[in-house]
Amino acid sequence: MKRTSHISPWAWVPTLYFAQGIPYFIVNNISVLMFTKMGVPNGEMALFTSLLYLPWTIKPFWSPFVDIIKTKRWWTVTMQLIMAAAFILLTVFIPHPDVATIASGETPISLFTVTLMLFILTAFASATHDIAADGFYMLALTPGDQAAFVGIRSTFYRLASIFGQGVLVAIAGAIELKYNDIPLSWTVTMLVAATLFSAVSFYHLFFMPRPEADRPVTDHSANGDSVAEHQKAENSVTSNPTKAGAGSILRAFARTFATYFTKPGVWIAIVFMLLYRLPEAFLLKLCMPFLVASREVGGLELSTAEVGIVYGTIGVICLTVGGILGGLFASRVGLKRALWWMAAAMTLPCLTFVYLAVCQPDNLVLISASIAIEQFGYGFGFTAYMLYMMYFSEGEFKTSHYAICTAFMALSMMIPGMFAGYIQEATGYVGFFWLVMACCLATVIVTIFVDRRIEAGYGKK
Repeated sequence: MKRTSHISPWAWVPTLYFAQGIPYFIVNNISVLMFTKMGVPNGEMALFTSLLYLPWTIKPFWSPFVDIIKTKRWWTVTMQLIMAAAFILLTVFIPHPDVATIASGETPISLFTVTLMLFILTAFASATHDIAADGFYMLALTPGDQAAFVGIRSTFYRLASIFGQGVLVAIAGAIELKYNDIPLSWTVTMLVAATLFSAVSFYHLFFMPRPEADRPVTDHSANGDSVAEHQKAENSVTSNPTKAGAGSILRAFARTFATYFTKPGVWIAIVFMLLYRLPEAFLLKLCMPFLVASREVGGLELSTAEVGIVYGTIGVICLTVGGILGGLFASRVGLKRALWWMAAAMTLPCLTFVYLAVCQPDNLVLISASIAIEQFGYGFGFTAYMLYMMYFSEGEFKTSHYAICTAFMALSMMIPGMFAGYIQEATGYVGFFWLVMACCLATVIVTIFVDRRIEAGYGKK
């Protein structure tokens, strides 16, 4: 097929990064609320939905094969089609427990076996899509266009977050309110997601460019892009450039990990990446269940639609604003001077959930303000985390080392989330959110150790 690279970035960058966000938020956020509303106990809900983070944790292990096999465009479109099929199947296989089972709060997670398998499939496809889409972005755009569109891609990823956590949740809440049927509400919601995602995937079949640079790494070797290197390495008519290309990628892959784990201060860096967000890792997994739980068990008893507005829309907007202002602040004073302000923003606003659990206010404006404060603080404080990963990744294999850092980032959310539900069931919501505050000590300790190793002026314009 003829390769085309003249398609305007405006025709595909916004939709590509909107499509990148939707499956992530459905798998990691919508699943939490759906299982909670279906009556699955918090312990099992948190354990199994946290395991869905696993593909994003281990994706560096198969990322070289996205380079070796097929094109980035092929991987991107294929993963989108797989996810679209999974969403369609979800609308068929979402179980329909009866009202009494849901009300009991003891719906067995085994009832959702097929649903979980489809979420797992979506998670692996989404993680692979992330690798391919980011690679395609760099191949299809000039460096100047990459810089020009970085804000656009970030904006549309955030819009996907609002759509996934806000609009879809509001749709589920509206249907639940009208028909008083929770399983139906999530079936229709997934149908909406499946329809939209299928349309975007079909659109990309025709409106994503086919740049000349988008070839498998082995094709570059076979087509002369690195012929001189191969001739130096193997000056033989029997040499196989395809195998040599694949072998060189795998050797570089092994060296990437070897050099990462021998970097100075690597273990302190890993501990920082695992523990800096510990309070938020616990809080995030139980936030939506707390908002919809009955007041008798310590929750705020918000409707599904209210959660979509308060947390999925207002919360996400404040999270985004916090991240933007955090970036501006860090660029003005540098990471080292910003670090403690951001650590404070990461920890202190968690007190808002202690307040909500203790006082159980019924004023929606007050609840919205509390969540807005916490999400703004998290967005502001998370900037330091991202900057530190960039700082630690400096040097040889910068891109690959950053990818490994993002694996630890996913792991930092997965492990605490696996146990968060069981802890909440044992302590209640008030005790759980006080425990979250106690975890802030971990953030403080790792910040002390990392602060000593950051060069003054890093990140400052």
